[in-house]
Amino acid sequence: MSSSTVPGPRVRPASESDLAALVRLRDDAARWMLARGITGQWRPGELDEEHFRRVMAHGEVWLAETGTGLAGAWELWWEDEDAWGPQPPVAGYVHRLMVDRTAAAPGTGRVLLEAAERRVAEVGRTSVRLDCLATNTQLNAYYRQAGYRVVGRKEGKPQPGGPPKSFTLLEKRLG
Repeated sequence: MSSSTVPGPRVRPASESDLAALVRLRDDAARWMLARGITGQWRPGELDEEHFRRVMAHGEVWLAETGTGLAGAWELWWEDEDAWGPQPPVAGYVHRLMVDRTAAAPGTGRVLLEAAERRVAEVGRTSVRLDCLATNTQLNAYYRQAGYRVVGRKEGKPQPGGPPKSFTLLEKRLG
């Protein structure tokens, strides 16, 4: 299905009243991965409302909603020294791209990623960067298919609520 035949989700910044829904969405996404044998990435209970509150204070958290409710969300940071080191302000950093697998239409993840890319372009930055668990080959392939290229690897990146992990660093130039 093309996005022209199915109305896409409405995208808006998250607010304080969305914190519980964000935690639930993240935990549901973690359970979905674990049920499919994707281990080592996310675990339910790792992130709480305070995590998303902190991100909203220093970056942005975005929600995508359909007529049936929350379809997905993502974090957008303006720096990510833990993964990328000090960088000039030329990129936005996408984190925790999450889709409600029970409510969202197929292709919603790509729609959310494109919305994040548009937001980065709106503020005048020329690249979108993200990191992906190095051992998650399916997700690494997903981002490469979305136009991201592998530009490096980060070993031992600190993780909220868990031990450090190794990540593939990916980047997409905009425009």
